[in-house]
Amino acid sequence: MNDSYFVFPHIDPVIVSLGPISLRWYGLMYLVGFVAAFWLASKRLSRTNWSKDQLSDMLFWGFLGVILGGRVGYVFFYQFPTFLEDPLYLFKIWTGGMSFHGGLIGVICALWLFARKTQSHLLTVGDFVAPLVPIGLGAGRVGNFLNAELWGRTTDVPWAVIFPNAGNLPRHPSQLYEFALEGVALFIILWLFSSKPRPRGAVSGLFLLGYGAFRFLIEYFREPDQHLGLYHDFISRGQILSLPMIITGLALIVWAYRYNAHPEQALPKTKINKNVKS
Repeated sequence: MNDSYFVFPHIDPVIVSLGPISLRWYGLMYLVGFVAAFWLASKRLSRTNWSKDQLSDMLFWGFLGVILGGRVGYVFFYQFPTFLEDPLYLFKIWTGGMSFHGGLIGVICALWLFARKTQSHLLTVGDFVAPLVPIGLGAGRVGNFLNAELWGRTTDVPWAVIFPNAGNLPRHPSQLYEFALEGVALFIILWLFSSKPRPRGAVSGLFLLGYGAFRFLIEYFREPDQHLGLYHDFISRGQILSLPMIITGLALIVWAYRYNAHPEQALPKTKINKNVKS
């Protein structure tokens, strides 16, 4: 059977080490996502009244939100019993573990603080940032694949992969499915949708709806966490966490077009004092 499927090679998670400092594939993917997001955001900066320094601040705060929220979300959503036994587990980031849904909450909090400081509307900031997020998501999924982690369920499809530490059975390369849908497809949808004037909140709503729907679908191909399994042998924790995103996204799109569809609100113009810096 092994000869019929791609056997994942051993890839050192550490690219290069300089003394106590190591550059890992996953960290490199985060860096690639951040740099690409900043470059694309700079292309659309003229649509706002933000300065380049404020754009840097916004993306930096968002990056911190991803890291802090992702770790806290992973611990509380997926490892809460472990946290109760050892509260310091929250800070043991070297053991690994990040949650997108926790990272999303962290980003929303960071953008809310940025919007408040710059006297902007949270949805205005969200509409600007939403098309950039899939870049980081896609890069992160490539990092998951290179690390041979978060693999898929067993399958006999021709493109199945036999991952190390995942038994000797072929599995869906679900990391690449997520890269294709949550990364590439969602980016194209949001980038094209946001290229024309939209009512405030519509782009943010489409992001929540799109990611939630794609994640819900891919969870059927992704191996559930061993200590959690499936609820009623049908639905995973990731799908449960994605349902509120789908509902909120739909509601936000309806609200945006029904109550907020004024032409002057279409572009994310903001009333910001350009001298305000963090």
